[in-house]
Amino acid sequence: MERFISNARFGVNVHLELFDQYGNLKEERWAHNLIPTSGLTHIADQLAASPGEVAMGWMAVGEGSTAGSASTSTLESEVVRVALDSRTHTGAIVTYIATFPAGTGDGSLTEAGILNATSDGILLARLTFGVVTKTALDSLVVTWTLTASDDNA
Repeated sequence: MERFISNARFGVNVHLELFDQYGNLKEERWAHNLIPTSGLTHIADQLAASPGEVAMGWMAVGEGSTAGSASTSTLESEVVRVALDSRTHTGAIVTYIATFPAGTGDGSLTEAGILNATSDGILLARLTFGVVTKTALDSLVVTWTLTASDDNA
């Protein structure tokens, strides 16, 4: 019997774009993030079409700076959570986009996450980053791209 070994993995890229009140790009960052155990469990739930878990629909930003670990299940210091602008699926890529408009989520932001509820909920992914200072006139657009791949493919 021939055995197949898969090296399936999820590559995650996060793109943060901070715009001023006139729509000019002030700051842009690209980063990779952590998918904690809660996120991996959610992915398995969705693959099994289990009725128990709601799909991801919200993104949050916060001011926490502690690096994540496999047991991370929340943002460290959440400032605000907004509904996703969009959630798209093309091939093996899922893209989540959220906008934190002027007056929403202002402060010295250092973390972001994707969740499946307006409060609490399951944390799919979390990212910490260097300070992004969002003023009351700025808007922040966060694009999270999750790509499933196999090193053997």
